[in-house]
Amino acid sequence: MRVLISGASVGGPTLAYWLAGHGHAVTVVDVAPGLRDSGYPIDVRGPAIDVAGRMGVLDQVRALSVDTERVDFVGARGTTSLGMRALREAAGVEDLELLRGDLVRTLYDATKAAVEYRFGDSIRSLTQDDAGVSVEFEHGAGERFDIVVGADGQHSNVRRLAFGPEERYTKYLGCYVAVAAVDPRFGIADRCVLYNVPGKAAGVYRFGDTASAIFLFRSKAPVRYDHRDVDEHKRLLAREFAGVGWQAVDLLADATSADDFYFDSVSQIRMPEWSRGRVVLVGDACHAPALLSGAGTTLAMVGAYRLAGELAEGGPEQAFARYQAAHRPLVTRSQRSAGTGGAMLVPATALAIRGRDLLTRLSGPQLLAARLSRYLPNRRTTLPDYPAPVRL
Repeated sequence: MRVLISGASVGGPTLAYWLAGHGHAVTVVDVAPGLRDSGYPIDVRGPAIDVAGRMGVLDQVRALSVDTERVDFVGARGTTSLGMRALREAAGVEDLELLRGDLVRTLYDATKAAVEYRFGDSIRSLTQDDAGVSVEFEHGAGERFDIVVGADGQHSNVRRLAFGPEERYTKYLGCYVAVAAVDPRFGIADRCVLYNVPGKAAGVYRFGDTASAIFLFRSKAPVRYDHRDVDEHKRLLAREFAGVGWQAVDLLADATSADDFYFDSVSQIRMPEWSRGRVVLVGDACHAPALLSGAGTTLAMVGAYRLAGELAEGGPEQAFARYQAAHRPLVTRSQRSAGTGGAMLVPATALAIRGRDLLTRLSGPQLLAARLSRYLPNRRTTLPDYPAPVRL
């Protein structure tokens, strides 16, 4: 088949690898002028590690992985620390943490020889029939594809064109997040330091000579803004953190000067169906679990593997249905974890901050791991063996 994938982040290149290996002609289009290789940390865990191994990139992912030793919760009452190594060991979840840009580059390098990448373009319209999809691009002539895949994130253009407005499928979780690269002097090597006041958090992850700032704030009602207007995002964040103590103001000034500044609501995408005719969605485009779950990268890689595998065993209609049926239980479980992550990272009240710190000090990694592992994708999530592709 001739396949068009919108999105060159994680899910798109992972899917492209398997489809190209099964002999399909794959084109990946992305509106960005090049790879979006910003460096905030992400997790590849459980079954996604299996996917990386089957793709032949696990050694690279391991070599690029970093190790957050602990999270320090800083506040007026001092510092409470959560040992991340002990937590991972207690949870029994294999978890490789690395900078997002390093994973994106690894997946791109594994596919660029066999997949056509088109940067700086996007899909203008989709018209489908029983045999395929006619696509008009913002730049260049229209083309015909057998299937079109939206792997273009929470604000998916493909989803909007094929399924309707984003508002139908977005579940806002009451929080906003911003992430950007900052000067490493703000952080402590191999730690995440997080400062809390009620309903807000400002922190720094540092790995060697690389550091990323994170800002979180709660809002009961959704804030109106243009998700494409970065200047507006920076002004909004500056208003929220004006007067916040610790080093938040200086950290914000450095973060808002970064080229890779990211801001968005903490929201989930919940859809009854992930496909419509010859158009199908993968990753955050159809099931964003929200940043606070820590499972988005894993779900994107596993979903892409399953979708390609089902397409290797049958036609699109049947393959899309089997992909959704097999992948949805893992998605549902992971989406439930967002509430736990929010309570840990950005408690809503002073009492909740004290409760979080007390729980962290008294419970130890074993009890926290038992609570979290109910939701996290882990090694018990086994992947099927599909027809073996040609190694790219």
